[in-house]
Amino acid sequence: MSHGKPLTEPGAERVVGEQRPPSGPPAPDAPEAPEAPEAPQTPGGAAAPVGADGVSSPAQPVDVAAEIEGDLDELVRTSAQRDEYLALAQRTQADFENYRKRVARDAAAVQERGVSALARELLPALDNLDRALEEADEAGRENGLLDGVRLVRSELKAALARTGIESFSPVGEPFDPSLHEAMATAEQGAGGAASGTIVEVYQAGYRLGGSIIRPARVVVAA
Repeated sequence: MSHGKPLTEPGAERVVGEQRPPSGPPAPDAPEAPEAPEAPQTPGGAAAPVGADGVSSPAQPVDVAAEIEGDLDELVRTSAQRDEYLALAQRTQADFENYRKRVARDAAAVQERGVSALARELLPALDNLDRALEEADEAGRENGLLDGVRLVRSELKAALARTGIESFSPVGEPFDPSLHEAMATAEQGAGGAASGTIVEVYQAGYRLGGSIIRPARVVVAA
């Protein structure tokens, strides 16, 4: 039986199942996938909206002038509202101040009327004390009883003065019908008082501030 040629060269071993790379130049690399483009940015830094087809839609331009105009309109409305509230507060304050002054005037007027009414009731008693003392002085009488009458008269006049009531005796002043009540006239000789001048006071007058409680009863020069 004849032997054929060996399948491999001498000195080489056959590896079963191992594949050898093919001879020749290496195969070129596969092309890389293109990078996805960046989404466009809006002026504020936010990404532009992407449409349904995956393509970014262009950003809408910002109307700066319209925004400024809107802010100015809002500022004008706020300023007008503030001025309205300020005017309302000032009117309210003025009304309250007028009310406070009116209440104070009314209270003062009520108090003055009350004091005047009380003084009118007391003045006749004071007049009687004055007449009693005048008669005692004319008669030249002097005793402890008269001293008591003088003390009562003095205390009564001091009490009236503390409430603001004062007496006035206008001898030598021009006659004023708003302050005086003429009881008689007197002819004046040469060098006498001028016509219309008060030459004698029958009864002193009393006043409270600018109000006359009782006019002075006087004799006027003719």
